[in-house]
Amino acid sequence: MNKLTPAASAILLLALAIPVAHAQNQVPGQHFVENWDLNGDGKVTLEEAKERRGDVFASFDTNEDGYLDAEEYVMFDEARANDMAEAGGHQRGMRNAAEGMRLEMNDVDGDGKVSRDEFLGRAKDWLAFLDSNGDGVVTTDDFGRGRGRARK
Repeated sequence: MNKLTPAASAILLLALAIPVAHAQNQVPGQHFVENWDLNGDGKVTLEEAKERRGDVFASFDTNEDGYLDAEEYVMFDEARANDMAEAGGHQRGMRNAAEGMRLEMNDVDGDGKVSRDEFLGRAKDWLAFLDSNGDGVVTTDDFGRGRGRARK
């Protein structure tokens, strides 16, 4: 399997995004949903989150050792920050989505690096954290003003 260079990995992460020319006028969470909703039904399911997280992991595991280490996480963090900035995604919900990808949130065994199993294994908790209405999927309704309302 051909591995991407760090620059190409960052471009891939950004390419997963929608065009951002009009991003400031989007519905809160639209950028996230359009990136992660693989079947286009407007809902991000656990299966879609796991698949996309697998893609992200493969893109940033540049040395192909099966782990995202601190150095690879620097590139990952920079790509996420750039993606959020370009998408106007500094609303609370978008920050929460990005926070759930951090090394500290995914390093389950505390060894300073994140295995593929750890990264994919955290998908369920990450999705549940973003799912503000508790319906088992993430939609644009889970971002913006509705964020933080009581779960059903």
